[in-house]
This record gives sequence, C-alpha cells and structure tokens, in this order.
Amino acid sequence: VGTDHGYIPIYLIRQGVVKSAIAMDINEGPLSRAKENIRQYGLDRYIAVRHSDGVLALQQKEADSVVIAGMGGGLVIKILTEGREILSSVGELILQPQSEVERVRHFLYEEGYRIVAEDMVFEDGKFYPMMRVLHGAEQEVFPEIYFQYGKDLLVKNHTVLANYLKREEQTFLSIKKQLMNETKDERIRLRIEEIEKKLALVEEAKTEMMKHAV
Repeated sequence: VGTDHGYIPIYLIRQGVVKSAIAMDINEGPLSRAKENIRQYGLDRYIAVRHSDGVLALQQKEADSVVIAGMGGGLVIKILTEGREILSSVGELILQPQSEVERVRHFLYEEGYRIVAEDMVFEDGKFYPMMRVLHGAEQEVFPEIYFQYGKDLLVKNHTVLANYLKREEQTFLSIKKQLMNETKDERIRLRIEEIEKKLALVEEAKTEMMKHAV
C-alpha cells in the first residue's frame, strides 16, 4: 500500500520472499514509475499494479500479508479503519508509520490487533520504527511506555531505541530550559507540566530497558 516506485514488491520477489505481489498506490504518477521499474526487472508476471485508495482495491483473501509503510500514522489508521473488512482475511500486517507511532499502537490495541514483533532503524538522521501485526487482542493491560516506545523494543533493550530515548530526553530538556526562562503564565506552566510528563515516560522506558539488559 503506497508502493511509490514499487521497490518493496520488486525486492521481495527477487529475494524469493514472496511468489507474487500487488503494488498499490492512490496516485497515478508513482504507479507509472512502479510499472516501469517492474517492467525493467522483468517481473510483470509476478507483480500486479493497481490504483487504490488504501486497500479498497484489494479483494478479501487475495493477500496473505499487507505492507503499509512510508506514511504518517494518521493515514495508516485511516487505511486500517476504512479497510477493516478487507483486512479481516489478511494474515499479517507490516506497518511502518513515520509519525504518531504511539497513536498507531493505541489504535491497534483498542481494535483487537496485537503487535508480535518490532524493529527500529536509524538512517539519514531519522528513526524508523516498524512492526508486525496479527489479528487477536492483547490479553494484558499495557502501561503507557509500551504505546510510546514499543513493548518488543523495550524488552529487547533495542540499541536504536536507546539512542532514540537519548535524543528525546535531550530535546525535552532543551525545551524545558527555554520555557523556564519565559514569563510564567498559565500556558507556559501547562507546557512545562506536559514536558515533565514526557521526560518521566522517557525515564520509565530507560528503567524498563535496564531490566532486560544482558
């Protein structure tokens, strides 16, 4: 979903990970580029190209796995919501929201999905979290740090997440320092409280990771 240049389905076919794929995008421009790239690799027989708003052009039981990557968390939630019926027959979702990741995790938890694996990479100055999602509600009550930073990443004591937490802490401390130097009106006071809550979550996440350090 949102295949853009079609690189993910091309890679998966060439690596033998999947036997066939459907490359979908809402915009005609990216679809044209995807078609050309697929043609150049001689994969026309294996990759179908389809104009689609989210997964609406997908048929039930047509796919085992759906990749939704490279877009904001709000759009990921919109696609999952509008395609709920179609996605009910899909075995797994691979999601890579580029913003509002905690909102996506909350949505999945509340909608009866469970995240079974997470990873995070750092490239060109940006952090990219990703997750494998299955149908079936979680049986435990999650603390907020699981939504903010990912249960699997915390339990794995993931190195990239540790670096992300360092950057978060530095950013929040810098903001708090600036706010402390401003005139203390109600708006500033509430903003400082908000930053302190975020710092407390970072500290809680660091403590959780230390529990699982080898």
